[in-house]
Amino acid sequence: MAEVRGRRGRILPRGFYDRETEIVARDMLGTVLECETEDGVASGIIVETEAYLGEHDLACHAAVGRTARTEHLYGPPGISYVYFIYGMYWCFNAVTREEGQPSAVLVRALEPLDGVSLMHRRRPRIKNDVDLTNGPGKLCAALGIAGAHTGKPLQRKPLVMREGESVPDDHVEVTPRIGITKSADWPLRYLVRGNKYVSRGKVSEIKAGR
Repeated sequence: MAEVRGRRGRILPRGFYDRETEIVARDMLGTVLECETEDGVASGIIVETEAYLGEHDLACHAAVGRTARTEHLYGPPGISYVYFIYGMYWCFNAVTREEGQPSAVLVRALEPLDGVSLMHRRRPRIKNDVDLTNGPGKLCAALGIAGAHTGKPLQRKPLVMREGESVPDDHVEVTPRIGITKSADWPLRYLVRGNKYVSRGKVSEIKAGR
């Protein structure tokens, strides 16, 4: 499955996120992340996610407890958690489970859908569509997602997630998360097999389950 068809549907309700984080991470594949700014609308189909499970997950920000930075991780399901890394990149997460249970799904890669020319203007050094959104920092830059979006409900603009084309289980791969050093062997990275927009990383033989 090289690409996912770009059907846009209704905005996902809060209940979509009020489930186990692993299930939400898998079901987010094929949905559409959309951001509206003064410059226009940009969106992409989610093709790669990672689940972060709470205070017991040493790779999750909540491992340090409740702080000013992690406050939104403890919030209600269906809000955004946007954080800054390496002093230069924003990363977007959707908060999951009930309020007070700090967990979220990191969106690692998108297949560009709307506003591709706008994405190129935001990332002028990028000459091809693949490299626009094949990483968590890249996709935030391309869509215009920044710190002002953190803690916002994903059920209303400017930042929303929409229904898309569902991805069958036999088109999904599950691997350990990448780019981390703690709890690095946990198989919590979900991706669309064969999609050229997925970020680089080893693909295991573990199949996704419900």
